[in-house]
Parts: sequence; C-alpha cells; structure tokens
Amino acid sequence: MTQPRSRGRGALRHLAAPALALAVVATLSTASRPTPAPADDQWAALAPVSVSYAAPTGGEVRGNFLSYNDFHGAIDPPGGSGATVNGTPAGGVEYLATWLKKLRAEARAEGRGTTTVGAGDLIGATPLVSAAFHDEPTIELMDEIGLDISSVGNHEFDEGVDELIRINKGGCHPVDGCQDGDGFAGAKFTYLAANTVSKKTGLPILPPIDVRFVNGVPVGFVGVTLEGTPSIVNPAGIASVKFTDEVATANKWGGLLKLFGVKAMVLLVHEGGAQSPPPATPGVSDCANFSGPVVDIVRGLRPEFGLVVSGHTHRFYSCSLPNSSGARSVVTSAGNNGQLITDVDYSLDRRTGRFTGITARNVVVENGVRNPDGSWQQSAPGAYVRNPDLVDPGAKALADKYRAAVAPIANRVVGRISADIVRDARPSGESPLGDVIADAQLAYTRSNGAQIALMNPGGIRASLPYAASAGGEAPGEITYGEAFTVQPFNNLVVTQTLTGAQLRNVLEQQFVGFNGQTTQRILQVSVGLTYSYDSTAPAGSRVSALAFGGAPVDPAASYRVTTNDFLANGGDGFTELQAGTDRATAPGFDVDALVAYLGTGTPVAPGPADRITRLG
Repeated sequence: MTQPRSRGRGALRHLAAPALALAVVATLSTASRPTPAPADDQWAALAPVSVSYAAPTGGEVRGNFLSYNDFHGAIDPPGGSGATVNGTPAGGVEYLATWLKKLRAEARAEGRGTTTVGAGDLIGATPLVSAAFHDEPTIELMDEIGLDISSVGNHEFDEGVDELIRINKGGCHPVDGCQDGDGFAGAKFTYLAANTVSKKTGLPILPPIDVRFVNGVPVGFVGVTLEGTPSIVNPAGIASVKFTDEVATANKWGGLLKLFGVKAMVLLVHEGGAQSPPPATPGVSDCANFSGPVVDIVRGLRPEFGLVVSGHTHRFYSCSLPNSSGARSVVTSAGNNGQLITDVDYSLDRRTGRFTGITARNVVVENGVRNPDGSWQQSAPGAYVRNPDLVDPGAKALADKYRAAVAPIANRVVGRISADIVRDARPSGESPLGDVIADAQLAYTRSNGAQIALMNPGGIRASLPYAASAGGEAPGEITYGEAFTVQPFNNLVVTQTLTGAQLRNVLEQQFVGFNGQTTQRILQVSVGLTYSYDSTAPAGSRVSALAFGGAPVDPAASYRVTTNDFLANGGDGFTELQAGTDRATAPGFDVDALVAYLGTGTPVAPGPADRITRLG
C-alpha cells in the first residue's frame, strides 16, 4: 500500500473532534430550516467571489483550501467531448497531483497552510480501472495526492452502506478479496457524513465534523450529501440509514462547533447549482442567472459558514450567495473528473476566530502540450498530446499499477457497432443508445419471459464511439472497457410481471407530480413498445397511444417487464415498479447484457429513437 506523502500543511493541525461531537449530539435537537432573510431582489447580494468580512481586531492568520468534487474515479484523462474544459485539455490523476503540489507551493510561499477538501462522489460511476477493484485504486490515489477531508456524495452509496464503511475503514472485499494482492488500508483522509444517520443508533454512520487549526485558530468542517440521495441510489443498499435535511444538519453541527469555540466553518455539500449561460472561463464567474438547490441551502445556513464547497451538478462556478444573516458565503464547485481545482485563500481574525476574507478561483488541471501558436497539440482529431513535464511520478506509478492489472480485461473486444451510438436525447427524451441498451436487456432476459425492457437514462454514462480508442481495437470494435464506461454500476437485471395498468402508471411516473415524482426522467424503451406523451397535460393523464407489438396495451393483461434492480427497487422515484410480481434475476450484471448484445455477430446500429413521441 502506498503511503500518503507530506501534504505541505504548514501551520495546520488536526483536532480529532468527531468522537466528542458524537457524545454530545444526543443533547441537541434538530433545528428547522431558518426563514430566508427578506430581500427585494434575491440576487442583490451576489458579488464577485472575493468577500471581505469585519476587519481583524487581533491580528490575522492566513490559510488556503484546495478543493475538487465529483472525481468519479477519473484516473485517466477524460476523452472524447469531455477531454477539455472550455477548450483546454484537462484531467488525469497524475496531472491533478502536479497541480495540487504547485498550488500548495504557491500557498506556502505566501505563508498559508493548505487543507485539501472534497465534496463527494470521489467514487462510484467510475471507469473500469477503478471499478474493477471496487474503487480501492481511487481511494489510494486520493491519499497519494494529499486529500484531507471530503463529504460523501450519493455515488459513495452505489454499493451500499456496508461497502462504504469498508472503503473508509479498510479490509478486503467480502466477496472478491484484495484483488491487487497487497491488502487495502482504507481511506486515510476523513470522510464526513453528517446527514447519513443510522436508523438503529440515530447517529451518523461516519464522522459528521472535523476541525483543523491554522496557527492556533480552529476551522470547522461539516460534510453532507444531498437529502435526496435515496431516490438516486439503489434502495436495497441504504435500507439501514436515513438522509436528513442538509441545512438543519449543517446548522446543528455548526452549533456544536461554535459551542466548542469554532467560529469559522466550511460546509462540504454534495449538492449544487449552475450558472446560465456557463462562465466563459473557469476562473471567473459573475454567477448571473445562478440557480439550483445550493441557493436555498446557503440561504438557510448559519453565518459562520463562510465557505460552501459544493458538487453534484458537474458545473464549475465561484460565487457569493446570501446566508441566513444576509451576509454572503463563498460558494464553489470544480466541475467534475478532476479537471479543475478550486483555489481558496482566506484570512482569520486571531482574536475572534472568524473569517475576515475569502477569495476563490478555479484553476484548470492542464495536461496538454501547446503548439507555438498557442493551440493544443493533437495526435489525431480529439486526441490530445499529454505533457510529460506535468506528470507526478508517485501518482503515475500507483495509477499504472492498476492500469496494467485491468488492461487485459478492458482491451478485450466484445462486439462491433456500425456508427457512433450516442446517449444524447432527442426532443422526446429517447436516445439511440437508450434504445440499444433496452433492446439488449430484453434479449438477455427472454428466457425469463421478458416482453418489454425499460432503462433509466441516468444509468447511461457515456456514448459508444465508432472510432478506435487507446486500447488498439479497429474502428467499429467495442472493448469491454468501453461498454463498462457506458454502464458502470454493476446493477442486476430483473424481470417481473406488471399489469398493463401498472405499466402505464410506471410511464406516468416519468413526469413531475404523479405519485410523488419530483424530476422528469424519460425511460428508454425496448423494441415493440410505443407511446406518446404530453408533459403539459394533468398529472396521471400524460401518456397516450400506449401500444405493444402494434396493439393497445390492455390494462388488465399481464406483461413481463425487465429493468435493472435499481429501478425495480424504486430508484429514481419509480416506486410504481415495486408493485411487480414473480421477480426473476438474470445471471451477471447489466453490462453483461450489453456485451452479449454487442457480440451477436452483425455490427449493432444506433437505435432509431422513434418509439416515444412527444406531443407537448
């Protein structure tokens, strides 16, 4: 196991506060969400991201935070349309390590100690190089590159609560063991999960808070994931916990920190927002037309939360938003896949312990080589030349260990396609790749009597490219690694019986307002199933012309319907699927269904994306 290197924290010191906090939590009642401060214009408090507070009364100490979020095991530099950030090739863990070291050195030169923090989804929905080893490589690499603290995100729960606890504590996987042969020590950084509470004990399953000292002045951290996590992860893995309100939880633990004398606080929250249109450059955001759940979260926070490091939306921004007191909190996000680092400088009042100023900017994790004219070198269209001078040797050595171990699996050709098969949705919400995956799952479960298959769009994580990849396959050939990138969750494939009326209810639940659904999600459907919808019609009556095999679906008839187990268990809010009966589980995982379909012989064509008709 590679040990983490010195992180250049300077005058930072760590206080083991979580145990004390847990001992006191029973005496604290959960606070309600504060009423937002009145304002004529909700955006009137927006300002450039450099925020100044009260002038220091007893001298200042200075510090630095470096943050990122939604890493998703992106050990290799992202490719395709995601290879660049506003035209700059970026990402890859050995480059992320280099840029973190560079920014730490700059902070030290200014007399600032550095804490490196994350806002969740470090693991889950990961490429095969990490997922094949249950994301142990990502955790080891987070330690290697110097992560100190992170909140959990929804994807930390992809394999369930017990697996997250193993990832945190260490130990071999209960089924697959330690596949790399050298054990697994767990996370050396601190995972925070203040609002993930055990139903049995009433306490958080992981530490809720952490405290670091900056030249004697304490800074507190609270880490939460979005309260809506249960609707977007497999319910089977989180049955033992509940997820509490982000604001009430943050304010409760913030109150405890204040009781301990901590007056400067950072919220690490796996929830976010977006600026429309996106900022032209990653380092500059005016945050005009900024919206999203994080706005109301910040609006309800105690004023001690001067910094909110957010995530989940995969957008980058650096804003200031009003908190419950009418003062401003700096709110940041570094996009996703380790392509950006948020560089935050701050100052503290030595006497009061409060923030006196916070400034934030996003820095691109460049990994390319420039041509003399300033453009980026490419070995082929879209294939950027990587800069060897920006590679961190330690991170590369650890990443290469896992790259070598997974290469024979990842580079195995499993099938062929006739053209790019994209996940991009048509106006109806249907996509060519969604059709293909639904058809694959239908074919995979015919032996269980399947007639129809449905696929959640959020489970389709990438397109299938026709062009050759770094694995060396010919154009049109698809490797196992490419297929896994499309479906990286290792969901089971289940078939169950629904009546025609229940099937209609499932499709009605795609839209906001029917049986508790809060987000519109258009399911991808297999060949033979067709329907129209009008999203402006009253809830419960939006689906029309529902037919199977050209004949109207009979409300009283029975149909065998295949989905992944995430959906079958009510994931993405599709609770109507829980009414199915006679469930049968196919061998293997959803990616195995796709691999089998791609390998049938004839190159697979893009789906027609004509099975769903949008009327309004």
